Amino acid sequence: MTVFEIALGLVLLVAGGDVLVRGSVGLAKRFGISELLIGLVLVGFGTSTPELMTSVLAALNGSAGLAVGNVAGSNIANILLILGLTAVISPLLVDPKALLRDGPANALAALAFTGLALSGLIGREAGLILILALAVYLVVTYRMEKGTHTPSAELHRGEVQLVAPKAGQLNLLLDLAMAFGGLVMILGGAHFLVSGATSLAQAAGISDAVIGVTIVAVGTSLPELVTSVIAALKRQTDIALGNILGSNLFNILGILGITAVITPLQVPQEIMSFDIWVLLGATVILLVFAMTGGRICRREGAIMLLAYAGYTGYVLHNAFG
Repeated sequence: MTVFEIALGLVLLVAGGDVLVRGSVGLAKRFGISELLIGLVLVGFGTSTPELMTSVLAALNGSAGLAVGNVAGSNIANILLILGLTAVISPLLVDPKALLRDGPANALAALAFTGLALSGLIGREAGLILILALAVYLVVTYRMEKGTHTPSAELHRGEVQLVAPKAGQLNLLLDLAMAFGGLVMILGGAHFLVSGATSLAQAAGISDAVIGVTIVAVGTSLPELVTSVIAALKRQTDIALGNILGSNLFNILGILGITAVITPLQVPQEIMSFDIWVLLGATVILLVFAMTGGRICRREGAIMLLAYAGYTGYVLHNAFG
């Protein structure tokens, strides 16, 4: 039953995330909202909704380790697993000018997460600060890029093109049904995933943090995986990278912030001593590649995949060793 709950939860999260984003983008386009704003807010929040619902439900159920582990593990999976797979499909090459703002913003968010994690407790005040930081980022970004065709603005608009319906396919009732239905599916998926993951941790005699940074993290990152693979197949790897950077930023500032405001989060020792440093290191390596104009080729993508396999193996070995 536990395995069935986890599998059902993952299926609902992936399908719900995709349906929610497509329905929301369709509604936004129908009401004349700019592609830049849609890319910044709807696509960013939409692909991160599975992480949000899962972390909030886990925290409310008393599984703070699962909630924090989900955010840390999702960001690690986004970089090493998803971008690694994307690079294997199609090498990554991005104009550094497109990341002059989003790159440093990701670095600051990762540093903030590290500092909060090492403190051992992410309280409501810290959560509120993270949410305000995300709001400031969105406002500043929109004001800077509104009406422009800079590389970073085009990156956000490009994200919309991957999921937006064609002009002749806009349908108000269908878009409403997709947006609402997607949200319901995500809520149901998060419920089953958290329930199954908690039961699995108890049955296996390991902490919920371990389940959070592995099974739950990968599961809630599947919408980003789908978006990035589609972008890679279309040879739009810059959009794949932009999608990951945006998702990681939303995960830390939005999801961690909202979850901490709802209920303060006690950070497990294993995350403080290992996972947070893996996240910080992966973020630094990614930004060095991206902002110096470095090309992440298939070989380097394979190395990233191996690094993720090694990270997961180490976590599980320590849990069961």
